[in-house]
Formats: sequence, structure tokens, C-alpha cells
Amino acid sequence: MNEVFHLRQGRVPLLISLPHVGTEVPPALAARLVPRALASEDTDWHLERLYAPLAERLGASLIVPRYSRYVIDLNRPPDDQPLYPGARGGTGLVPTRFFTDEPLYRDGAEPDAADVAARREACWRPYHDALAAELARLHAAHGRALLFDGHSIRSELPWLFDGQLPALNLGTADGAACTPALAARLGAVLAGQQRYSQVVDGRFKGGYITRHYGRPQQGVQAVQLEMCQRCYMDEAADPRQAYDEAAAAAVAPLVERLLAEMLA
Repeated sequence: MNEVFHLRQGRVPLLISLPHVGTEVPPALAARLVPRALASEDTDWHLERLYAPLAERLGASLIVPRYSRYVIDLNRPPDDQPLYPGARGGTGLVPTRFFTDEPLYRDGAEPDAADVAARREACWRPYHDALAAELARLHAAHGRALLFDGHSIRSELPWLFDGQLPALNLGTADGAACTPALAARLGAVLAGQQRYSQVVDGRFKGGYITRHYGRPQQGVQAVQLEMCQRCYMDEAADPRQAYDEAAAAAVAPLVERLLAEMLA
């Protein structure tokens, strides 16, 4: 167990990354945040619980962080350039606002440039160094490497987007992060069922992890799946206790088919 992440190495050329499942906030930072922030409400709740059994069954590697995205967002570029220029809302490398647009920090306690740089070196860099090293290990062992970046989000967030998101949002960086053949196969898996609404390269095209590491011409393919939390949680309940066993059992086989299709 690394201080800031946990990596379980697998036996097949697939790495599952869950960069927003961490919930811990260090005490020194907690004192600077508004009380509401200590619940880490913008976490990708329970995704490790959903994905870990799939990774174990398939033999895939799994990397998860310890700390909340309020410490630093592991799916943002280190220079904090916007992923979706011109889009409404959004949070940066070190978020300062909730997904509902209220401030995370007490007045006068916002992070400065030195604070951002320190968190980048302490938390962001180790996660990405490990991610890159694991992809290199898989590529060396198998002649290819596959990266599946898993996320979840509330179905409705007016600050970020209008209306309700499709249940399953697959991102390929508009086809740059994986081959057209893989994108088509994954899209066919989603389109081949009617239970969940779905879209490919819609509002969420893939964050920094998908865009940076997906290099199909070099034998590394990456995709992101942004899953609405209604697929496996009760969104009206306290998110810490909102895992819905029946709903999760229904969506898990579809996610496993996507993972298996990447390996096919």
C-alpha cells in the first residue's frame, strides 16, 4: 500500500483506474475547508466496490487513490489547462468549488500556487508515475496495454450540464485514445442493450488520463466510462450508504462485457 494510492497488479494487459474514489482529507486541509466539504460529496462513490470483483475475475490490474479529489484531481492535467474549453462549470487540478458551485474553502483559505505545486508532487505525481509504470509493465509482458478509466457522477448537475445525463457515457477523446475498431466494438456493446441510455463521446469524452495515456499507435489504448450513479446507487440517499446491491448486480455484467471486449 503506497501512501497515496493502492495498486493491485493483474495478469492480463488491462489496467482499471478509478481516480476519484478516494475520500480521505488530511487534517491540515480539513481545517481550511467549509464543514460540508468533509463529507467529500463529489466522490465517485462505491466504484471500487463495483469494479474490484470484475478486476479480480478478469485478472486485470486496479489502481485507486487514498485521498479525496478535494485534495487534488488526478484526472486533470498537471498544468491545469481546461479539458473542455468554453464548457459551463468544471473544476480544476485543485478544486475550489463543489459541483453545485458553492466554495469549498473558508474565506481566505484558498490554495495558492505553492500549495497546488506541493499537492501535485505529493499526490498527483506518484499516482501517475505508478499508472505509467504499470502500463509499461503490461506492454512489455503482452505487447499491448489497455487502460479503462472508471468514473461515476450524479445524473443531474445543473452547474456542469443541462438535464439528465445518459446512464453510460463512454469517452475515447473523439477517437484519439483508442483504435476505431475498439471504439466501434465497445459502442456496439452499449448499443446492444436497452436497459441503460448510453452515448459515445458525448458530454464526457475522456479526461486527462484517457487523453494522455491513450496512444493506440504505440500499442496503448484507453477509454473512460462515466457512469451515472443511478445505475448502482440510490441518488436520493446519503451517498455513503446508498449502494444498491440489486442495481449494481444488474449493471456489473454490462461493465464486465466492456472490459472483456477490450481484452478480446
